[in-house]
Amino acid sequence: MIVITNPSAIANEINLINSLFEEGLGLFHVRKPEFSEIEMAKFIHQIKQEFRSKLVLHNHHQIAADFGIDRIHFSEKERKKTSEISSENKIISTSVHSIEAFNALNPNFEYAFLSPVFKSISKQNYASETDLFEALKSRTNFKTKIVALGGIHPENIQKVLKNGFDDIALLGAIWNHKNPVNQFKLCQKIVHTHSL
Repeated sequence: MIVITNPSAIANEINLINSLFEEGLGLFHVRKPEFSEIEMAKFIHQIKQEFRSKLVLHNHHQIAADFGIDRIHFSEKERKKTSEISSENKIISTSVHSIEAFNALNPNFEYAFLSPVFKSISKQNYASETDLFEALKSRTNFKTKIVALGGIHPENIQKVLKNGFDDIALLGAIWNHKNPVNQFKLCQKIVHTHSL
């Protein structure tokens, strides 16, 4: 189970992030598109050192090594723009919006977000025009894990995991909740129950 930062600031954000890690969060995607390199460095610096190896950087990839971060994420736009994405000394992930794009990925990508699976919680009027569960039946890429993103919450996690997705990523379900840590624990429990 993956959690992605809210793009804009959240009250008490760093304490909440550290608490999510303390509750067993495996991977945390830092996606702050408005951050300068200095703002990004300050943000990461506040996250406890023992959790930094579980961070995945969406931008300012060049500072990853300074913080002991070996995971970087490429947006669909960046991936299409860069002809040669090296995975040397890095674990790389990316985003796709169709099963065709997923099937065509370079096998160096450890996983890819396929979104939006459901109507987005965090982005208004953002929904897929195709049924991604149906599309998943034509998956041919089994080297890269496929991670469901978009509109995922406790009531639909089971459906996602039973229908071919390898994992889930949460954003709005966590940050739009009045108690993000409790919401995370509930989602985590559902994921663990599924994998038993």
